[in-house]
Amino acid sequence: MPKTIRLNDLQLMLLSNAAARDNGNLLPLPESCTQDTTRNRKAMDSLQRRGLAEQIVTTDRSMCWREEDQDTIGLFITDAGRSAIGVNEERVDVSGAAPATPGTSEQAAPTKTASPRAGSKIGAVIVLLERKGGATLDEMVAATGWQPHTTRAALTGLRKKGHTITKSRRGDITCYGIAAEG
Repeated sequence: MPKTIRLNDLQLMLLSNAAARDNGNLLPLPESCTQDTTRNRKAMDSLQRRGLAEQIVTTDRSMCWREEDQDTIGLFITDAGRSAIGVNEERVDVSGAAPATPGTSEQAAPTKTASPRAGSKIGAVIVLLERKGGATLDEMVAATGWQPHTTRAALTGLRKKGHTITKSRRGDITCYGIAAEG
């Protein structure tokens, strides 16, 4: 049985926001996290110790976590961090390559990401959501083994990736689904 990684709400929020960014940077912090700097630092240090985030030298000062000598060091989500929250994507090169500037031909309109890896938990959630009638939160929790708040965060991640998540009712139970494209 695979070891379950337990994350508190702050760690989950930090990883989810980083996974939603193109560069995978944990910074800047979401506005809801900017009040308690000691708590934030402890959460980010814990993510590093557990291998869910890592420090990488970067030349982009906007990604700065800390500075050491002349190096600007950013804090980025790792593949293990993406797996911990159920997001399995290819990592982006953050070693200092300047991001494309808005208006260049290399930037395209946001599109859905590639299909999740076969057998992944997020893939199981998508299959459940695509069923006729969708899926309840309890069904998704049972299929993935995630906590309800983690499952809701995964739904938010799917929305950010371009999926249209719908809500309906089965009696007095909320059901979620993915709207058909077209």
